[in-house]
Amino acid sequence: MGRRLGLVAVVAVVLAAAVSAAEGKRRRHAYAAMMYMGTPRDYEFYVATRVMMRSLVKLRVDADLVVIASSDVPIPWTRSLKEDGVKVVTVENLKNPYEKQDNFNSRFKLTLNKLYAWSLVAYDRVVMLDSDNLFLQRTDELFQCGQFCAVFINPCIFHTGLFVLQPSMEVFRSMFHDLETGRENPDGADQGFLTSYFPDLLDRPMFHPPSNGSKLDGMYRLPLGYQMDASYYYLKLRWSIPCGPNSVITFPSAPWLKPWYWWSWPVLPLGFSWHEQRRKTLGYSLELPVILIQSVLYLGVMAVTQMTRPSLLKLCYNRRAEKRSFTFSHTMIKVAALWSILAAYTIPFFLIPRAVHPFLGWSLYLFGSSALASIVINLFMLPPVPVLAPWMGIFGALFVMAFPLYSDGIVRALSLFAYAFCCAPVLWGSLMRVLGSLQVLFEREAFFPKLGEPSWPPRFSKLY
Repeated sequence: MGRRLGLVAVVAVVLAAAVSAAEGKRRRHAYAAMMYMGTPRDYEFYVATRVMMRSLVKLRVDADLVVIASSDVPIPWTRSLKEDGVKVVTVENLKNPYEKQDNFNSRFKLTLNKLYAWSLVAYDRVVMLDSDNLFLQRTDELFQCGQFCAVFINPCIFHTGLFVLQPSMEVFRSMFHDLETGRENPDGADQGFLTSYFPDLLDRPMFHPPSNGSKLDGMYRLPLGYQMDASYYYLKLRWSIPCGPNSVITFPSAPWLKPWYWWSWPVLPLGFSWHEQRRKTLGYSLELPVILIQSVLYLGVMAVTQMTRPSLLKLCYNRRAEKRSFTFSHTMIKVAALWSILAAYTIPFFLIPRAVHPFLGWSLYLFGSSALASIVINLFMLPPVPVLAPWMGIFGALFVMAFPLYSDGIVRALSLFAYAFCCAPVLWGSLMRVLGSLQVLFEREAFFPKLGEPSWPPRFSKLY
C-alpha cells in the first residue's frame, strides 16, 4: 500500500508542476479544494466548488486555484473547472482505514483525500478549503502563515474547513505511514486525523501577518474571522467577530442545511448570501431547463384538472351493500384523501433541483403543490380552502422568516414560534373540515350512486 500511495503522490506532484509550467505562470501560492464521488450530494458539491473558485477569481486573489479531483470525477465537470481557470490535479482515492470504527460516518469516507494537499510541492503555501466556504474579502495574507495554521471554532478542536499548510513530501509520506500504522482518529475523517497529527496547535500563538510581507515559520492559530461559523450570525443576525478580519463564512451544520440548497433560505438567512454569490459568478443555466419543464407540467396539470373534473363516483354501484362494506369503503376513501393531500405538498419538494436559487425553488414549490392540491380538490370534491390551508401556512411562514427588521435571532425565533402556535388550531380545523366534507358526501351517497342513476348530483354540477 505504501509504495502504491507513494507513486500516486509523485504523479500528483508531477501533474501540478506540469500544469503550472503549461500555463506559463509560476505562482508561489494556491487555494485548493477537493472533489470526489460516491455521495448523494456529489453534484451539489461540484456546483459549490465552482462557485467558491469563481468568487476567488472575482476577488482577484494572487494565487493559483487548484482542485484535487479523484479519478472518477466526470470529465465534463473537470473540463468546466479548467474553463473557469482552475488547475485540476487528478488522484486516486485513498482507502480509509477507519471505516470499521463504531462512530464512522460513511459520508466522510473519502475526506482523507485532503492529505494530497501536502503533495503540491510546486507551491510555497497552500490554503486548503472545503466547498462550503463563503469569502467576503481577499485572504492572501494567509500565505504568510507558517507550516500549519488553522482556526479553532470549537474551543479545543481546530476546524479543517480552512487551513494553511506548507507542502512537503516528507510530511506527506509521514501522514501515509500513520494511516498504515493506525494513528488515532476520533471521527475517522480528515478532521480527526489532522487534529491527532497536530495535537499541540492549541498552545501555539495567534497568527498576525507581518507588515513587511515576510513568511512565518512554525504553527499558528488563525483568528476566528477566517472561519466564522454561520451559527454565530443567527444569534444576532449580524457579524460581531472581534478576533481577526471577518473574511470567510463556513457552514459546518447538518448536511441538508448547506447554503446551496434552495430551502436553506429563509430558514437560514445566510443561504441567500451564498446564492447571490452564485448568481453573480456561475448563474443558474444548468437548472433552468428542468425548472421550465416542471412549470409547464404543473400548468398543464391545473388546466387538465379543471377540464376533466375527475371523481370517484364509479367506485361502487351497489347502494344495498352491507353496512360493514360501506364503513370500510368510507374509511379507505378518507385515508386516501389525507395521503393525497400529504403527497401534494411533498412530491414537488423532491422534484425541484436542489441547488437552484431560493426564489425559484420556493416559487416552483408553491406552484407545484397548488397544482397537485387542485387534483385532490376535484378528485374528492373537497372545499378548496381547507385543502389549501397548509399552502397558505407555508407562505406565511416564509414571510415571517424572511422579514428583514428583526432586532436579533431570538426575536426571529420567537416570532416564528408564535406564528406556528397560531397556525396549529387553524390547520387542525382544516383537517376536521376535510373529514367532515367527506362524511357529508358519504351521507348524501355522492360516492355511491345506483347503477343507471345520474352520477353527479345537480348541486355538485353547479359547483364544479
